[in-house]
This record gives sequence, structure tokens and C-alpha cells, in this order.
Amino acid sequence: MSCPGAQIAALPVRVDGSGILRVLMVTSRDTGRWVMPKGWEMDGKKPWDAAAIEALEEAGAKGTIAKVPIGEYVYGKVLDDGKVLPCRVRLYPMVVDKLKRNWKERGQRKRCWFRPRAAARRVDEPELAQLLAKLDSCKPGSQPWLQDLL
Repeated sequence: MSCPGAQIAALPVRVDGSGILRVLMVTSRDTGRWVMPKGWEMDGKKPWDAAAIEALEEAGAKGTIAKVPIGEYVYGKVLDDGKVLPCRVRLYPMVVDKLKRNWKERGQRKRCWFRPRAAARRVDEPELAQLLAKLDSCKPGSQPWLQDLL
């Protein structure tokens, strides 16, 4: 799939009280399927800063975001005219410090924490599912990006 569209996404995570890694997902506005907070790159913003803005607007999540993506995936974005634009999405991990009770898209989306393997089963994009599944066995000290963000 050729990818003319470039997007960024946050991978909001936290380590729960039992030491288990959790991934925060949101529902899409159109189909209601579970997705990562994502969007287009923003003029004047570094890509990781844009991903943090998407996490805040779509999920009400605030935290520390990595400046280096942990991977990327491809999906077909359905445009308003019904055409599908292939997009390559760079995924920036973010350790969530706070979830806001009220956020910009609260009335349009649901959010929920999942274990990485459960999150992987809920997404349609095979490359994203693989990235999430790899996180399932993560211990807090086992991933350099996670250790750096904690």
C-alpha cells in the first residue's frame, strides 16, 4: 500500500498497582472501533508534541511522551468523500500521569485501559496489533523507552 498520508499517534501507557503495563485506547468518532489517539502532523510542532496534543484532545491524557517513535503502522483513512487514503502512522509512547475528567472530545469518544494483548485484539491494523502484542510481556524495566519515561 503506497502511503501518501503521514500521521502521528500517541501510545498512552501506565503501569498499574500490580506492575502490569496498560494501554489507553479510544473509540473512533465514526465507527466506534478502538484506536490509538492519532492525527495529522501539525505545522510548527514536533511530531511527538503533536502526538501528545492528540492524546490530550482525544483521550484527555497528559504525561511524558518519547521523542522517538517505537514503530509505525499503515491504515486506510476513509475521507469525507468516501475515498480511502493510505496513511503511515508513527507511534510515540507516552506514560500517562493524569487523565482529565473533561476533555475536548469527551462527548464523541470512549476511553478504556487494556492489557497490551487485549488492545492488540481490538485493532484492525496488523502492524499495530504486532506492536501491541510485543508489549504484553513488558516489565517496567525491560523496555528502554518505558524506563526512560517512568
